[in-house]
Amino acid sequence: MRMTGTSRGGGHGAGARDGSLLRFAHESLPQRVVFASGEAAARVRAEAERLGASRVMVVAAAADAELARAVSADLPVVLRWDEVVMHVPAEVAERARAAAAVHRADLLLSVGGGSTTGLAKAIALTHGLPIVAVPTTYAGSEATSVWGLTERARKATGVDARVLPRSVVYDATLTLSLPVPMSAASGLNALAHCVDAMWGPRADPIDRALAGEGIRALTAGLTAVVTDPAGLPGREQALYGTYLSAVAFSSAGSGLHHKICHVLGGMYDLPHAQTHAVVLPHVLAFNAPAAPEVEQRIAAAFGADSALDGLERLRRDVDAPRALRDYGVKETEIDDAVQAVLDVVPDGNPRPVRGADVRRLLRAAWRGADPRRTNTEEESRR
Repeated sequence: MRMTGTSRGGGHGAGARDGSLLRFAHESLPQRVVFASGEAAARVRAEAERLGASRVMVVAAAADAELARAVSADLPVVLRWDEVVMHVPAEVAERARAAAAVHRADLLLSVGGGSTTGLAKAIALTHGLPIVAVPTTYAGSEATSVWGLTERARKATGVDARVLPRSVVYDATLTLSLPVPMSAASGLNALAHCVDAMWGPRADPIDRALAGEGIRALTAGLTAVVTDPAGLPGREQALYGTYLSAVAFSSAGSGLHHKICHVLGGMYDLPHAQTHAVVLPHVLAFNAPAAPEVEQRIAAAFGADSALDGLERLRRDVDAPRALRDYGVKETEIDDAVQAVLDVVPDGNPRPVRGADVRRLLRAAWRGADPRRTNTEEESRR
């Protein structure tokens, strides 16, 4: 059994509601953020000029090549790199780092989703190059100082100030080509940042305030994207919620949900956003009973009676991914991840995490079971 401690915020409450004095330290990350729908190219050029760039390396997957060329049209580009792979394999990162050195790049421009931003971060981690990030999904990596690399089916993550993009340019028009199902999965990944920020190992009242607003914005935004895929207001709200979620998550630290998803992604090469969308309700069902005040904050952000009801309503409205088995994981394989999850359970989780808990949670996520029913059955056995 692995026991966990308390967060830097003094437990999982919202602050001083019980009359106690606030005791926490919060650090805001130094980053410039620009929201300007339809103006990505002009705003990126301004950011590059502000940073004094003269040799830009553009990182964008082949599928985003045309978009990246439009965004970088007025930049002094010396290299365009399109080898972008999910979970950032170490060997891919090494090739990109070598290319950046050969071309003497002095700025990285990432245009794309989380895998693209992740590769730019891997380059920055060794070369210290500034990044201007232009997200086209709701991954949120652009607003964190977290990096990740996968080697031999194990995904390692860390925190380093060098990988935090200096500037982020959010242009909702760049997300219009993102299909609705992928928008939903990506947005639920962002929402998972909010939930983890409520009880991460360094969670504090500011993180929880940002995460609550992030949940509200993502719920409104994703619902609008499904209703009107060509409309910008919903996509702008989703990007706004994504930014808040990432800032809160970066401060609070990786919680149980993200640790589980990193293990699964590394071991089984699962799609990042869909894995988060599937696993999130099961982690919420597991932790919520042990953190009632936080659970009510999440419920209020959803506008629901309970956090889990609010999440399940949103998942139903956006037709969210439901089961890990839909992505190629075999039932006989799922138990292989139990010990790997136990090895990375974060400090400050609201309740102790045992092997049996992880096994039950993973099997429920594999089947796509109703997390409310699974949680009720578990509580009845206690």
